[in-house]
Amino acid sequence: MKAGRKPQHLLPLLAVSPLFGTATAAMAAEDAVPPEPERGPGFDLGRYEGSVAAAAERDAVGGRDVSPLPSVSPSPESNAVMRTRQRDGLTLAVGVVSAPSYNGSDKNVLIPGAAVSGRINGYAFSSRGTNLAVDLVREARGQKWDVRLGPLASLRSERVSGIHDPQVKALGKLKRAFELGGTAGISKTGVFTGRHDQIGMRVSFLADVSGRHKSWSLSPTVEYGTPLSRKTYVGMQASANIAGKKFGRYYYDVSPAGSAASGLSAYAGAGSKTGLSRYSIGIAGAQSVSGDLRKGWALVAGVQYSKMQGRYARSPIVSEAGKKSQWLFGLGVAVRI
Repeated sequence: MKAGRKPQHLLPLLAVSPLFGTATAAMAAEDAVPPEPERGPGFDLGRYEGSVAAAAERDAVGGRDVSPLPSVSPSPESNAVMRTRQRDGLTLAVGVVSAPSYNGSDKNVLIPGAAVSGRINGYAFSSRGTNLAVDLVREARGQKWDVRLGPLASLRSERVSGIHDPQVKALGKLKRAFELGGTAGISKTGVFTGRHDQIGMRVSFLADVSGRHKSWSLSPTVEYGTPLSRKTYVGMQASANIAGKKFGRYYYDVSPAGSAASGLSAYAGAGSKTGLSRYSIGIAGAQSVSGDLRKGWALVAGVQYSKMQGRYARSPIVSEAGKKSQWLFGLGVAVRI
C-alpha cells in the first residue's frame, strides 16, 4: 500500500481510545460533577460556576439533590433506595480518532469512534476502546470510596486491517481475537480540589478465548479526574500493558518465512518471555453545551502518548517498520440520556 493512501477497511465504530471513555464516565457519574444549587434569594450563578470551591461550600451549607420526585409517593423502602443509590442513566459519545494503524506503527489513520458509559439498576458499565466492563458492586450516592469488580470482554483488532506499512502488510493479516477476563479497582472521591475530584486505581486481565494469540494481558491503570465547574471536566490516566509469551510471539515476532516475504529481520525476542509491552499516558476533557455535564450535550476531546517497551520495542515491526512512540488524538460529542 502506498504511503498516504487510506486503508480499505476501518476499525469498528467502538474501536476508539480510552479517552472518550474517560470523558463519558465523568458525565455518567453524579458525584463527579458539582450539583446545581438551589436558586434562592441572593443566588449568584456566575460566582457558582467560577469556582469548584464555591460549589463545595454551597453544598456544605444547604445544597441538596434537586432532581424531581415521582408524582406518586413510593414506599418508605423505595424512598430509602432512591436516596442512597446512584441514579440510572446512559452516556453516549461519537467522534473521530487519529490512531496508529497498529501498536508500534509510525503511521496514523483516521477512524470513527464511540464510547458508552452508564448505570442500570445500580450496576455501572463502560466501554474503553473495544473493551466492555461491568461493575457488579453497586455504588451508593455520595460515598467517598468505591470498590469496582466485574467481568471484562474485549475484541482485539491488532493488525487486522488498515496497515499502511508494505513490509508489515506482507507479513499477512491477523485474525481478531475475542478475549474475556475481569477488572478490579478502587477509587476515592474528594481528594485535592474539594468534594468532587476522584483518584482511582484498577487492574484489568484478559485472556484469549478464540484461539488466536492463545495468551493473556494484564493492564494496571491509575486515573484522576476533576470538574472545573458544572460545565467542564478534565481527566488523566496512566497505564501499562504486560503480556504473555504467546501474545508477543503472535503480534511482534517475525518468522524466517515472514522475513523472506517482508524484508524485515527475523525476530523471536517478543515471544521469549512475559514482559512489559508498552505504557500510555493521556488526558481527556468534556465541555457541556447545555450548561450541565449531568444532562444534555457536551464536546469531548483527548490526547494520548504511548511508547513500546523492551523486547516489543526491538521487534522489527516496531524498530524497522514503525517507531517506539505513538500519539493518539480524539474529538467528538457526547450526550447524557
